[in-house]
Amino acid sequence: MSRIELASEVGDDFDRILEHLAQYQVENPVLCIRAIIEALNVLEHNPMIGRPAINDKRELVIGRSSHGYVALYRYVVEVDTVFVLAVRSQQEAGYAGL
Repeated sequence: MSRIELASEVGDDFDRILEHLAQYQVENPVLCIRAIIEALNVLEHNPMIGRPAINDKRELVIGRSSHGYVALYRYVVEVDTVFVLAVRSQQEAGYAGL
C-alpha cells in the first residue's frame, strides 16, 4: 500500500474550493472536500491510475463536468509514495501556484 502525502499548497487549494462553493451557496461544501479526499485515498492501492501529465506527474480525475476536480500528483516508486501537489476544479485552467 502506497503512502500519500499532501503538499502544503493543497490546503490552499481546499480553501479556494470552499470559498467558491460558499460563494455559490452549495449545500454542505465540506462533503465536497471529503469526497476529494476519499478519491485521493484510491491512490494508496492504485498509484498509477491517474492519466499521464507533464514531467512524470499524473492527474487523477475526481467526479465529472462542472462538479469534478483534478488532482495533480507524482508517484515515486523508490519510496512507494504519492505526493499530491495540487487540486483544482475541472473548470479551472491550470493549477494555482504552479
